[in-house]
Amino acid sequence: MNEFQSLAGRLLVAMPGISDPRFEHAVILVCAHRPDHAMGLRLDTPAPGVSLKKVLSKLDAPAPADADSRAVLIGGPVERERGFVLHTDDWLIEDASVPFGAGLAMTGTREALLAMADPSHGPRRSVLLLGYAGWGDGQLEDELGENVWLTAEADPELIFDPDHESKWARALAGLGVDPAQLSGQSGRA
Repeated sequence: MNEFQSLAGRLLVAMPGISDPRFEHAVILVCAHRPDHAMGLRLDTPAPGVSLKKVLSKLDAPAPADADSRAVLIGGPVERERGFVLHTDDWLIEDASVPFGAGLAMTGTREALLAMADPSHGPRRSVLLLGYAGWGDGQLEDELGENVWLTAEADPELIFDPDHESKWARALAGLGVDPAQLSGQSGRA
């Protein structure tokens, strides 16, 4: 039996031909991974018509000057109405923030959202995501065994970069893979 190795803090990069169209060209940051479940946030899909400024204005919260240009991302298909702030671990809320990987954390509170608007007291880098991707007992391991995903180091420059359209190709390039050379077919030897 193989010893379990957590992928928390690593990227999942979708292979071409993934059977679920919701994850085509996806780049997902794994935030939690245990033998019985995994949770991640998709980093490359802006929510249409939603900006950080719009979310903050609904909360009657002040917005930083760049809030209108900061996209809110669709973190995944599960609980799409629930918000998560993915941020650097230089800012944490005790009993609410979940640190993982090297220098990253996730917080799902209003305080985290308000901290995004405060460059002097909030996290150095952050992004708001709606929803998450989730896997049940052994599901992610099965998908990895079927070559549905490649795994990569989590690069903060890629994670927080506002150029969402090219993240998949850049994540593959970081692995030394040319997307044009990948086959949409998977199989087992």
